[in-house]
Amino acid sequence: MAAYSDRPDPDTLLRRVIEDEVKAQRGQLKIFFGASAGVGKTFAMLLSAKAALAQGTPLIVGLVETHGRADTETMAAGLPRLALKQVPYKGKVLTEFDIDAALAFGAEHENALVLLDELAHSNAPGSRHPKRWQDVEELLAAGIDVWTTMNVQHLESLNDIVSGITGIQVWETVPDRLFDQAHEVVVVDLPPDELLERLKAGKVYLPEQAERAAGSFFRKGNLLALRELALRRTADRVDGEVQAYRRVASVQAVWPNREALLACIGPGDGGEKIIRSCARLAGQLGVQWHAVHVETPSQLRQARSVQQATFKVLQLAEQLGGTIATLSAPNAASALVRYAREHNLSRLVMGRHERRLPWRKALADQVAVVADDLDVLQVSLPRGSREAASSVPPDSAPSSAVWPGYAAAGVACIAAALLATPLVSVLELSNIVMIFLLVVVGVGLRFGRGPAVLAAFMGVGLFDFFFVPPRFSFAVSDVQYLVTFAVMLSVALAIGQLTAGLKVQAEAATQREHRVRSLYAMSKDLASALLPEQVAELGQRFVSAEFGVPATLLVADDAGHLHEISGGTASVDMGIAQWSFDRSTLAGRGTDTLPASPCMVVPLKAIMRTRGVLIIEPVKDRLPSPEQRQLLETCASLLAISLERIHYIEVAQASTVQIESERLRNSLLSAISHDLRTPLASLVGLADTLELTTPAPTEQQMLIGRAIRQSAVRMSALVSNLLDMARLEAGAVQLNRQWLPLEEVVGSALALCDAQLGQRPVSVDLAGNLPLLHLDAVLFERVLVNLLENAAKYTPEGTPVGIRARVESGQVVINVEDGGPGLPPGKEASIFEKFERGNKESATPGVGLGLAICRAIVQAHGGAITGTNREEGGARFTITLPQGLPPSDDGSELLTQANAGHLHG
Repeated sequence: MAAYSDRPDPDTLLRRVIEDEVKAQRGQLKIFFGASAGVGKTFAMLLSAKAALAQGTPLIVGLVETHGRADTETMAAGLPRLALKQVPYKGKVLTEFDIDAALAFGAEHENALVLLDELAHSNAPGSRHPKRWQDVEELLAAGIDVWTTMNVQHLESLNDIVSGITGIQVWETVPDRLFDQAHEVVVVDLPPDELLERLKAGKVYLPEQAERAAGSFFRKGNLLALRELALRRTADRVDGEVQAYRRVASVQAVWPNREALLACIGPGDGGEKIIRSCARLAGQLGVQWHAVHVETPSQLRQARSVQQATFKVLQLAEQLGGTIATLSAPNAASALVRYAREHNLSRLVMGRHERRLPWRKALADQVAVVADDLDVLQVSLPRGSREAASSVPPDSAPSSAVWPGYAAAGVACIAAALLATPLVSVLELSNIVMIFLLVVVGVGLRFGRGPAVLAAFMGVGLFDFFFVPPRFSFAVSDVQYLVTFAVMLSVALAIGQLTAGLKVQAEAATQREHRVRSLYAMSKDLASALLPEQVAELGQRFVSAEFGVPATLLVADDAGHLHEISGGTASVDMGIAQWSFDRSTLAGRGTDTLPASPCMVVPLKAIMRTRGVLIIEPVKDRLPSPEQRQLLETCASLLAISLERIHYIEVAQASTVQIESERLRNSLLSAISHDLRTPLASLVGLADTLELTTPAPTEQQMLIGRAIRQSAVRMSALVSNLLDMARLEAGAVQLNRQWLPLEEVVGSALALCDAQLGQRPVSVDLAGNLPLLHLDAVLFERVLVNLLENAAKYTPEGTPVGIRARVESGQVVINVEDGGPGLPPGKEASIFEKFERGNKESATPGVGLGLAICRAIVQAHGGAITGTNREEGGARFTITLPQGLPPSDDGSELLTQANAGHLHG
């Protein structure tokens, strides 16, 4: 609940000044934004650059990707360019943007501008930054302005949406914050039909690439969806800029640039109809909407049932998709207008109420007086709702709790009259009036509005009876005293009302201060908690102190099962608790789910996941008020964050131990393997020498020598596997990827495994439409060799072995299968772990590293490998690799990906 003040927040002003100073020192980013490749972003950027150059702006082209488009190359001609930086990579030389030269250009020229195409590009390995947008950030930090281009599919937040629409995964993304923080975003738009015509004319891609793109990414439906995404994302950014400008400029008037509704909820029974009407209207208009309830001092004395009804209405608004808020203010109309202007809400939706008193204006009329720039839509309410809304009963306390205040008011007035009587000859009548007014103030502060009104009337009557001539009579000798009585009564009533109102507001402010202080103390204690038991103790202590009810904390394990932490005092219903945890929704008493339960369950929702539930047991017929419910949810959020912090501390400790163990094991394996290689090589050499000795060895000696040689070779292969595994896990293996046909790799692998396969027939079925694959030939050959050797080890002679490959959904799928005994049930995934064998008691030689090496190599290629059993018997290993698009013939482009218009580094 928030209280409003017209005074600007000094912390906000200071933060704004600091942000302006930082922005003044940074360069400005301008993004030419489009729905897809080919809409003309680069052309528009170059056209604007020529205009800026003609105006004297010092600019230079850092890098422009023309993709062979003649009109783009023509537009780039005549603009000064930076020489590209040559980056050696795996025996090749790649060209990249030279960030050092751009920084030097910026240092030499004031207000320098650098043009850098394709913001989402991945730089070649060995560059200063892995991503081009990181180069842009460094340029901006140096005070250099940057113009760049980007497609909507490269925005990080839209990555999954785009892949779901197009069926193509976009690997290169840009953080949304860079897009939102850009000084200017220029939308370059082109209707899908015109873009497809450009594609057919070869103005987007080269002919071969254009044909493939038209069949997958550049379908009209995809282009329409991407165009809508780009325009909506830009509209959201512009709306954010409008809101930021309104805050900076302190604009009070509502700008109806974007429709939005505000539902105003009162204490009556018509709130649900207002909410549903507003939700329907918002759905028809396709706009956002808010629901607000304003608590005035008079409403703070409402019956608890009325407060609960109001809270249920706000819950309904939240369920229907509205943004809810509860405000505290002395005047409802002013609070609603302020909220509407802060959130730029142009239309207010409220109920139509009848005037009970001729001089009292309806809320809609009050809003119209305060803000004539807002539209007010009134919803008709049933007569019973109107009466309830305009006449809300005060807190239905028993008469035994009310009459002492009135009695005290009467006693105080009589006491004041008796005390002032002896002083009548000393004090002027005006001073005696002050004594009675002081009594009204005291009664209002102590007992509230009703007793203060009684004190005002009694004070006037006692003043007339005891002090106004003729004394001890209600007769008045001078008509002027009637004016005195009227003024005295008016002042007393006004003072009583103001005093009572200030008392209510002061009590509310004190309660809020107490709650904030309690939350701060709990958060401070939670920051030092290292065990879930400590978190539970702090949470239970807070709930007991603030709500006076028992509480119990349940924490979830990794499997999602709840476990009670000892020390809880509330009864636990595990069924309700598990339901609330699984759905991250309030349940139990006071909610819409199992309201008959004696306990209320609050989920502990953290940033990453729900960490458990907090169970409280409310006192009978005393459910938490809306403000208490908000406080309870805040407490639950703090507990959840602390539990998540403790969880990740444990994860980090376990990961540190595991990483250190892996490092030590890899170091040990590497050292042992290196030490074993030399004696194994010597054994092989000695075995070969034994066959050449003179005199010739006997047949038995020859058999022994061959056995020694075979064992040494097998041991050498195992040592090589150990070394390779250690190098792969240490990241010491650099892929030498080339664009190769799969049949070449398959052929070389079959040639290497010819001896091991023996008499096993091998069938190869490679689809005719297989594209070139971006592979490290040596390492991927090792994958196929390991799989074929695996088939040879575990299948008898004569068992068929098959290799098949096809294209599915933009990916290349390779199957290596056999007709052997297959994989052990339940171990289809674990066999890819290190030192894991399908049958550990098998006499087949090996240490369980072959498949682990296969998985590491395939994952390094951006793919995946799985193992399954065939229905007809035998094992099948499936390798899935991303389908890339080879570079153009002239080699000027850097590995353009299939139809998505994004680049690999």
